[in-house]
Amino acid sequence: MDLPVMPPVKPMLAKSVVRIPPDMHYEAKWDGFRAIVFRDGDEIEIGSRSTKSLVRYFPELVEALRERLPERCVVDGEIVIAREGRLDFDALTERIHPAASRVKTLSERNPASFVAFDLLALADESLLDVPLSDRRALLVAALSGVTAPVHVAPATTDIEVAQRWFEQYEGAGLDGVVAKPLTLPYRRDERLMYKIKHERTADVVVAGYRLHKSGPVVGSLLLGLYDAHGALQHVGVCAAFTMKRREELITELEPLRMESAAGHPWAAWTQDAAHESARMPGAPSRWTGKKDLSWLPLRPELVCEVAYEHMENGERFRHTARFRRWRPDRTPESCTYAQLEEPVGYDLADILGPRD
Repeated sequence: MDLPVMPPVKPMLAKSVVRIPPDMHYEAKWDGFRAIVFRDGDEIEIGSRSTKSLVRYFPELVEALRERLPERCVVDGEIVIAREGRLDFDALTERIHPAASRVKTLSERNPASFVAFDLLALADESLLDVPLSDRRALLVAALSGVTAPVHVAPATTDIEVAQRWFEQYEGAGLDGVVAKPLTLPYRRDERLMYKIKHERTADVVVAGYRLHKSGPVVGSLLLGLYDAHGALQHVGVCAAFTMKRREELITELEPLRMESAAGHPWAAWTQDAAHESARMPGAPSRWTGKKDLSWLPLRPELVCEVAYEHMENGERFRHTARFRRWRPDRTPESCTYAQLEEPVGYDLADILGPRD
């Protein structure tokens, strides 16, 4: 492979802001795997956000990209999987599997798509120093007439359209809106774009915690919600605390600390089979490898309010939640899925068109 921009490349990133800024280039924020695709003739490389190769996990995309991208190019975008008209992040994580046979089966059952939104190189020219508005024009021209499963991300410079996307597209599983200055060059691994994401709050049960990697202080709180059958389901964690606050939490939570998980709603967390019928902490993770997922159980009596962006498949927080306050006025049993706001449905095909 011999391109003007060579792998590995860490992608340009976005920082969070509360409101959509004016006078910019706007796109939907895709909830998938960020990917930079390098094509040089028959050679294809797909680099992840951390620069690891994703080629072996998405064999169906390799061939599609080879057929649909320009002969020599570097394209920034997102790998997504759609099921029942909306993005499904869990289906993506299932692909990170050591067995090639399993990956092949999943690629046939739930094929992935690639949504292109930036062009870093074309033919023999690096576009890293070219303004975004010009890169976008070159991307649209280079992928003119491209067919699924490769797509060009819809974009606009109309802030009212961007606001409408922000309100509507969540129903298709999208994550918000990204705003990019029109004159912005491509800068690797720098947060020069802006992301505007949905934020909601929920009252959740604190049912355990993990220790921080630095020592005997709280690393993250384990959060739960009761389902319609009265079972406490693990829905995520909140973890952004100062070191002083982590130390204080150890003392505050000590009265609720259980000697063992016996009698706890998640007592069976060490058994693989238990994770098939319920959500509990410690599920095997392809991302963390041998990372210690052990946790310390608490009597599920404490309630806190957290901020979250959206739920993955209506079951868990897609990202780490943010602690807001304790809720001594709420009973744990009142913390159910029923309190969660459901976005209005929106068919992904209305954004990208049908897959076939």
